[in-house]
Amino acid sequence: MRLYEFQAKELLQRYEIPVPAGRVVDDVAGAGRAAARLQCARYAVKAQILSGNRIDVGAIRFAASKEGVEATAEQLIGQIFTTNQTRPDGEKARWLLVEESVAAVQQVYAAVVLDGSAGRLKLLTSRVAGTGIEARIAAEPELIRQTPIDLTSDGPSADFKSAAEAIELKGAAAEEAARIFRQMARLAVELDATQVEINPLAITATGQFRALDAKLELDTHALFRHPALAAFRQALELEDGDPHELAADRHQLNYTALDGDIGVVVNGAGLALATLDMLREAGCRPANFMDVRATASSLDIAHGMGLVLNNPRTQAMLVNVHGGGMQRCDTIAEGIAIAMRQTTRRVPLVVRLAGNNADFARTRLAGSGIEFIDATDMKDAIQKLTAALKSAAA
Repeated sequence: MRLYEFQAKELLQRYEIPVPAGRVVDDVAGAGRAAARLQCARYAVKAQILSGNRIDVGAIRFAASKEGVEATAEQLIGQIFTTNQTRPDGEKARWLLVEESVAAVQQVYAAVVLDGSAGRLKLLTSRVAGTGIEARIAAEPELIRQTPIDLTSDGPSADFKSAAEAIELKGAAAEEAARIFRQMARLAVELDATQVEINPLAITATGQFRALDAKLELDTHALFRHPALAAFRQALELEDGDPHELAADRHQLNYTALDGDIGVVVNGAGLALATLDMLREAGCRPANFMDVRATASSLDIAHGMGLVLNNPRTQAMLVNVHGGGMQRCDTIAEGIAIAMRQTTRRVPLVVRLAGNNADFARTRLAGSGIEFIDATDMKDAIQKLTAALKSAAA
């Protein structure tokens, strides 16, 4: 779960990491009130979207007065921004962060990230920061210093002081940077974060540090330990999310709509991806990705079948199931039967069942009166599906 900048900065403040004074607003009047309260010589007005490269698309702008902030807010609120990190249709700015524009004499980069291959946190630091850092580091990997972080009974431990000195910070600045790095690591551990990034971490002429921008990503599977953040995520999903995907999630299904015409119901993400690959190789275009979780009931499966059948683009369906210890094939078969009794729509249905209770499941399907094409393995299923499509088109 990625947080918006204003959320990330609120959490940074809780961990005593300094950020510019600012307020989040959702309308022009609120932006004016925020500017009046902040009383800054110069303001940064930032569209809150879950993307980097905001300044390149005009999502971050500056103003020198309350009136300038209001005029900028009118231009930004409700605007859709498209970057290389958003969906193709872009992302709408529903909030703005109005904050003090901080003049920096030096900027550095700092991030605590989860290294999945090593199974541990590490600190990334660089003397280079700001817009375009990804491209700069890709061209010059030596600009990034990596410091491993150990977890001890006293909290995260690392040579934070050396990490600060390695990016050309000295004396009091190195001490303060080391403290900030340590607090970033604490935040990552205590909030189950997979990324805590400050880019840039600015140093002012008076030696003060400020996190000018922040990215914070939490482990979605650990949100049960953070109910306030989980509640915010659910509220955003209800407003912005695909209703079909949200409903599927509640029914123990991982579902994503695609642009093809072959409906797919599979248990297991790996098997689902392999099924999509085989369909593509056969010249077919999947209408969806669906992974039936092991905890899904027959009613959950019926919901998934209905979701695929109700897609007007679906011209045929492939059910590819390998029953395991928790998910039996007869549960899948029962879900198919329920779904088919609830709809009058009929398309060619190819079913491949293997594993736990596969034979019993075929018997149940046959006994339910549902027309389906039985397949022995994945290759057979794809061949019978393409044959059924040709027959239907003839």
